[in-house]
Amino acid sequence: MTYVITILAGVLLVIGAVVLMLLWDKGRRSCVLAVRSLWLHKLRSMLSVIGIIIGTGAVIVLMGFGEGSMQDALEDIKRQGATNIIIRSVRPPDDASTQTRSFIAAYGLTNADYERFKTISTVTRLVPMRIFPQEIKYLNRLVENGRVVGTTPEYTDVNEVRLARGRFLTWDEDHYQANVCVLGSGVADKLFPFEDPVDKTVKLGSYFYRVVGVLHERMKTGALGGTSQAGEDYNNDAYIPLKTCEVRFGRAVIIRQSGSVRGEKVELHQVTLTISDMDKVRPTGEVIKTLLDNPQLHAKQGDYAVTVPLERLEEAERARDRYTFLLLVIASISLVVGGIGIMNIMLATVTERTREIGIRRALGAKRRDITLQFLIEAIVQTALGGLIGVVGGVGLVFLVPVVAKWFTTSPTPVMLNTNSIFYSVAVSIGVGVLFGWYPARRAALLDPIEALRHE
Repeated sequence: MTYVITILAGVLLVIGAVVLMLLWDKGRRSCVLAVRSLWLHKLRSMLSVIGIIIGTGAVIVLMGFGEGSMQDALEDIKRQGATNIIIRSVRPPDDASTQTRSFIAAYGLTNADYERFKTISTVTRLVPMRIFPQEIKYLNRLVENGRVVGTTPEYTDVNEVRLARGRFLTWDEDHYQANVCVLGSGVADKLFPFEDPVDKTVKLGSYFYRVVGVLHERMKTGALGGTSQAGEDYNNDAYIPLKTCEVRFGRAVIIRQSGSVRGEKVELHQVTLTISDMDKVRPTGEVIKTLLDNPQLHAKQGDYAVTVPLERLEEAERARDRYTFLLLVIASISLVVGGIGIMNIMLATVTERTREIGIRRALGAKRRDITLQFLIEAIVQTALGGLIGVVGGVGLVFLVPVVAKWFTTSPTPVMLNTNSIFYSVAVSIGVGVLFGWYPARRAALLDPIEALRHE
């Protein structure tokens, strides 16, 4: 939609420029007469131009606020994961025909897969994760349904995570395999109901970890860009550095749940990729599926799931189209109203100058000359109004956020839409041609004898 508007505005601008050049080359005298007539009636001309000035300025300001709000909304969707691709390890069903069931099931994403994902040019960030159930202890208190999440500090960049206390993990802690952890709000409330968890020590598996931060409560159903598994309780998670997780727990983990014991060997349970642009998310998802479907690169097939947030992407695209269409309608209405004002003044001018038209026709002026004179007057008014409106609109776009800071602490989402400048100027010239043609044609069709008799 944006590209269509830009092309349409460019075409209108080119047509207007060509019309002006043709009019100037073929009717230099008409141009001089038209400008002189406008100068003789400065107040009336200015009043007729005000409609175009307001319309053009309103287009730029409204599209500036709309662009800022739309961009802010899209950035919010991006923060929630609209430019993310989530790749999860999925435990394949046991092969009953072979009757060979291994106690420790090996499946899922590997570190080699992770390294291959890094080579994809559209990927700007990768967040690997290991996730498995684990009891979390502090003194005599216990969280049985807790989970260990081994990840990197960039986890907070692709998930809706807010810290209630302390901080998140750092790269140095991951590099040196430090025994530190960040607790979810549920774990912190259960283990530390009456004290601050930060700098306390909790037990995960056979090792003790120092608590460096606590997260705010999160919804159970993960936001897009999280682990993408409905019903997960993030509040019972304990986050530790990924390398610490590999060293302390190893690649094979024994899981005890609901009275059963099973083992699994999974190098990475999930990798979240951030893509450079929303338009490249789907193609990148196809590239990832091609890599994982290749048995020479990924030995075990069917042990992964690639989630591309199509619904969020489509919602963002629909919102962008709705915004653009709405602003286009507003822009058209504003400029059409201004054009109607120009036509009204031009019709009154034709009636007022009927005798002048008759004299010019009697002295040899052709109908084309009369048409050019009044058409140029309309185009000059709309073009001048459009340029003044552009200056005023651009000024307001930059001025409003500065003034708004005096009255509110929240930022005002305003962003200059350069397309609106070309669009408004092109449409203002088009409005001049469209609404100036009828009064100009009406003046040219006046009978010279009847015009001379007009009082």
